[in-house]
Amino acid sequence: MHGQLLAGVAALAFAAGAPAQQHDPSMHRHDPSSGDANYQAPGAAPSRDPREPVRFPEELRLHTLANMRDHLLALQQIQESLAAADYDKAAEIAEQRLGMSSLGLHGAHEVAKYMPRGMQDAGTAMHHGASRFAVAAQESSVTADFRPALAALSRVTASCVACHAAYRLE
Repeated sequence: MHGQLLAGVAALAFAAGAPAQQHDPSMHRHDPSSGDANYQAPGAAPSRDPREPVRFPEELRLHTLANMRDHLLALQQIQESLAAADYDKAAEIAEQRLGMSSLGLHGAHEVAKYMPRGMQDAGTAMHHGASRFAVAAQESSVTADFRPALAALSRVTASCVACHAAYRLE
């Protein structure tokens, strides 16, 4: 049990170094052999953004961007809680700020009117996934096995990545 916790904390600590890499342009090159449509050869001029533009009224766009920044903050706080083995706190943050319970706070029904179906689906998957993570994190409090919670959290962030890779707000 203690070894599992240390392995999880080590994984989170390793991941904490990732933000520095995010600002290194050389880390953003993609392998052309992978079929990645976003591949940019070293030294090439920037190409146009291939993501689908989604037009929101300005006030709603700003509101949505603020919500997404809060989602990032919530994910950071969840990881911090997991590292401290405070699974109940991680579950509470996930459900209240990202899960199905958070939809009213974000004005989800108003925002959805402007989203293409795929973007709606990605958002719904993220919110459902966050609620499932909350349950898995609570179970970790009892079982001391946090791997199912980490797997559930990975699915939450996968929804975020998929949406941000496909769409951009304008």
